[in-house]
Amino acid sequence: MAQASPSARKRPLSPHLEIWRWGPAMAVSILHRVSGNGLAFVGLAVLLWWLGALVSGPAAYAIFTSLAGSWYGQVVLIGISWAFFNHLSSGLRHFVLDLGAGFELKANAAWSWLSMAGGIVLTVAFWAAILLR
Repeated sequence: MAQASPSARKRPLSPHLEIWRWGPAMAVSILHRVSGNGLAFVGLAVLLWWLGALVSGPAAYAIFTSLAGSWYGQVVLIGISWAFFNHLSSGLRHFVLDLGAGFELKANAAWSWLSMAGGIVLTVAFWAAILLR
């Protein structure tokens, strides 16, 4: 097997997370990926289960609604709705960045915080509208 030359072994590796200073833009980027994957896997599974229960008849739909209405079902549904609203708000932030605006450090940090808060506020408003009707 070929060995790396001595000069190649002493070269630095790519930057590690320990050298970066964490900021809100990094958190938004990571949450955007997490919420997108959560929607893709958990959200799609719940959507397909709901559709399957819907076409399977009243008994299957009653099982779905009883589980979705339980405390753990509501936790899952709240998590899916947070993932949706968080992904939406950070997606809008990324769209503005793609337009070439918001790259100034203070503006970027402010929009990052606003994006994270927006996901929470929209989730609370969504569930308040559902539960208080």
